[in-house]
Amino acid sequence: MQHSAKQVYKRLLKYTFDFKMVAIFSVVGMLGYAAMDALFIKLMQPFIDEGLTQRNSEVLTWAPVVVIVLVLGRGVFNYMASYCLSYLGSQVVQRLRQQLFEHMLFLSVSFHDQHSNGDMISKITFDTEQVQQAITRALQVMIREGAFVVFLLVVMFDASWQLSSIFLVIVPLVAVIVNVVSKRFRTISKNIQDAMGEVTRGSEQMLSGHKVIHGFEGHNKEIGRFAKVNNHNRQQRVKMDATRALSVSVIQILAASAMALILAIIAMPSMIDTITSGTFVALLSSMMMMLRPLKQLANVNGELQRGIAAAQSIFEILDTPTEADTGTLAITSCRGELEINNVTFCYPNKQEPVIRDLSLHIKPGQSIALVGRSGSGKSTVSNLLPRFYDIEMGEILLDGHAIQQYKLKDLRRQFSVVSQQVVLFNDTIANNIMYGLDEPLLPEQLEEVAKQAHVWEFVKDLPEGLETMVGENGVMLSGGQRQRIAIARALVKNAPILILDEATSALDTESERLIQGALDSLMADKTSIVIAHRLSTIEKSDRIYVLEQGQVIEQGTHQSLLESGGTYAALCQMQHGA
Repeated sequence: MQHSAKQVYKRLLKYTFDFKMVAIFSVVGMLGYAAMDALFIKLMQPFIDEGLTQRNSEVLTWAPVVVIVLVLGRGVFNYMASYCLSYLGSQVVQRLRQQLFEHMLFLSVSFHDQHSNGDMISKITFDTEQVQQAITRALQVMIREGAFVVFLLVVMFDASWQLSSIFLVIVPLVAVIVNVVSKRFRTISKNIQDAMGEVTRGSEQMLSGHKVIHGFEGHNKEIGRFAKVNNHNRQQRVKMDATRALSVSVIQILAASAMALILAIIAMPSMIDTITSGTFVALLSSMMMMLRPLKQLANVNGELQRGIAAAQSIFEILDTPTEADTGTLAITSCRGELEINNVTFCYPNKQEPVIRDLSLHIKPGQSIALVGRSGSGKSTVSNLLPRFYDIEMGEILLDGHAIQQYKLKDLRRQFSVVSQQVVLFNDTIANNIMYGLDEPLLPEQLEEVAKQAHVWEFVKDLPEGLETMVGENGVMLSGGQRQRIAIARALVKNAPILILDEATSALDTESERLIQGALDSLMADKTSIVIAHRLSTIEKSDRIYVLEQGQVIEQGTHQSLLESGGTYAALCQMQHGA
C-alpha cells in the first residue's frame, strides 16, 4: 500500500516524540539563527538614516556593539540547532535501523526467499542514511531558511509594504514549481534506491561467489553486469541533479524578476523622493539575501523527497507481517512422535506442488530415512516440521497436537538440524558451538562436547584452541571441520528430534567415518530423520521411505527394500557400481 509523502513524513516524525525537548531546542536554535540575520538587515535602516544621513554619532557608536551581540547570538543559536538536530537525527536513525534489523529477523523464510540479501542490506545501510538526511539537513534548511525568508518579508513589508507586495506574486508560482518537482524527485529517489539495491546485490554476489567466478572465468560477465547497474545508478543521480538545478534556476529567475520590477518602480521620478536611503538599502539587502535561502529551499526538496522515498521503502518492510505465531501450547521436551497426514505443499509463488498427499508416521526414538532423486521433496519435509513454511493442505502432528498449536519458539526447540550447508558466524569456534545458549558451557563441558563431535581432533593443535576465529561463514575451516562444529552445536542443543539433511554428502571418506561416529552418538535415544544421497549411511535406519515427486513410492527396512527389487534397490546398485 502506497502512502502519501505527508503520511510518510508524519510517521517518520513520530520517532522524534521521545526527544521532544531536544527537538524544541533545535527549532528554537534555527528560528533564533534566522532572526539574528534578519535583525541585522532590519537595523541597517536606522544606522543609515539616523546614523549616516542625520549624522547621529550615538547611533553609530552602538553599531559595533549590536553587530558583536548579533554575531554571538547567531553562533549560540547555530550551535544549539546543529547539535540538537544531529543528536535527534542520529537517535531516530539508530532506532529505525534497529527496528528494521529486528523486524527482518522475524520475517518468514518465504519472505527472505523472495528478496535478495543485497536489497535488504541496502535498506539497513543506504536507505536509513537517506532518512537521516531528511530529518537533519532537510529539516534544518526547511525551518531555518524558511523562517529567514518569512523574517526578510517582514523586514521588507515594514520598510515598504506597497513595494514588497510585488514579491507575493511569485509565491503561488514557486509553490506550483515545488509541487511538480517534488513528485519527480520522489520517483527518481525510488529509482535510485532500487539501483543501489542492485549495486549492493551485484557486489554481494561477486564477493560470495568469487571462487566460482575465478573457476569459470566469469570476470567479464560480472564486470559487464555490474557496469550496467552502476551506470543505471549514475543516470538516476544525473536526473536528480538536473531536476534540482532546473527548479533552482526557475525559482531564482522568478525572484530576480520581482526584484528587478521593484528596482524599476523605485527608479521612477514619482517614487525616488518618497523612499529614504535606509529603506532602499533594507529593501535591496532583503531581496538579495532572499535569493540564497530560496535556492537552498529548492535544493533541499530533493533531499527531502529522497528521504521520504527511503522511509517509504523502510516502512514497507516494517509493515510486512512477521511469522505467524498463534500457538498457545508450551512444551519443554517432546516425546518425539511425528505424524504427517495427507500433506500437499507448494512453495510461495510456485504453482507446482513439491509434496503431494504425503503421509508418514514416525514413532518416538525411531530412526527413519528419506531417499530419492533431487527435487523429490526430501528437504522440504525437513523445512515443514519446524514450521519454516506453513502448510495449507493436510496436517503435521507432534505428540498428537498440530504443530501450529505450539508456540513457535517451543516447537523449534524440539528440533536440531544438521545440514550439508553449514552456517557459521564470524566468531570463535566455542561461540559457534554454544550459539543460542542462554548460559555458556563450562570449559570442561565444552571440551567434552568438542571431543564427542570430533572437533577436538583439529582444535587441540590450533594456537588459540576453541577461541580460534572461524572467519566469515567458516572460511578458515575445511568442509569436514565445519560439519563437525555443526554436529557439536546440535549436541549442545540436545533436542529430542534430530534432522540430518545430507549431513555427510560433501565429505571425504575419512571425514565421513569420523562424523558418522559423532552422528551415531548424537542420534542415540532421539527421533531422527536422515535425508541422504549416500545410501550406505542409512542402512541401520528403522524405516526407509523412498520419495518420488513428493510422494512415498516405497517404504521398509534396508534389507526388505533390497529384496523387493524396486527403486531403492536400483539406487543401491547404481551407487555400488553393480
